[in-house]
Amino acid sequence: MQKILALITARGGSKGLPGKNTRVLGDRPLIAWSIDAAHGARHIARTIVSTDDNAIADVARKHGAEVPFLRPAALAQDNSPHIDVVLHTLDALKSIDEYVPDALMLLQPTSPFRTSADIDSAVELARTKNAPAVVSVVETHDHPFLARRLDGGGRMSPFVPCDLGYPRRQDLPPAYALNGAIYLCRVDILRDQRTFEPPGCIGYVMPPERSLQIDTPWDFELCSLIAAAPPTSTPSARSSTQQQVKGGHRVAQ
Repeated sequence: MQKILALITARGGSKGLPGKNTRVLGDRPLIAWSIDAAHGARHIARTIVSTDDNAIADVARKHGAEVPFLRPAALAQDNSPHIDVVLHTLDALKSIDEYVPDALMLLQPTSPFRTSADIDSAVELARTKNAPAVVSVVETHDHPFLARRLDGGGRMSPFVPCDLGYPRRQDLPPAYALNGAIYLCRVDILRDQRTFEPPGCIGYVMPPERSLQIDTPWDFELCSLIAAAPPTSTPSARSSTQQQVKGGHRVAQ
């Protein structure tokens, strides 16, 4: 993983929070948080934004990202597979200027508090472990052993059967969820297996305060309060912690 492309995917048709990618969070548009994090990382060779929206493209260029093409409308639908968006970017860059990276890091603009240090740590983790892929995760507060199903009559049953009786949280084995901030994978594997989580994928553990995602108006209000906090207390100013686990899901566009 010597030549790493950062890809920020940002379509214009968000329904949960219209116009979210260009909404101002703190002192800059939401998408600029991810662009700045990529630019501050030592291991990123290029930062590309894939979008179908001219307004998003203009904001991205203003903040220093490359937008060498507009994404086709067919790849900007609610049901467009994200891997197709990724492969379209790789094909377009190869066609435009014969650029072929060794690995691609997907940075979703909905994760504003991921830092440049997180990006570099994920790359270093992949290199140290000789891993085909690294995906960021966070220890989940909503443990799967505490999840319940409700039938048509509202009766509960365990979602994941366990024999812990009435478990205390400290007795539960650690469980991790994908936090949507970092997806790093070798390009040959992306093309061959069409996934960011191939066998041997390593989890890069991030703290909750840097794992917040913006998909709803409430998410945006919460992150706005955090972004307005003094620099010494915001997630982007805190030190990065690094651990690793196997695997972690959610990918926005």
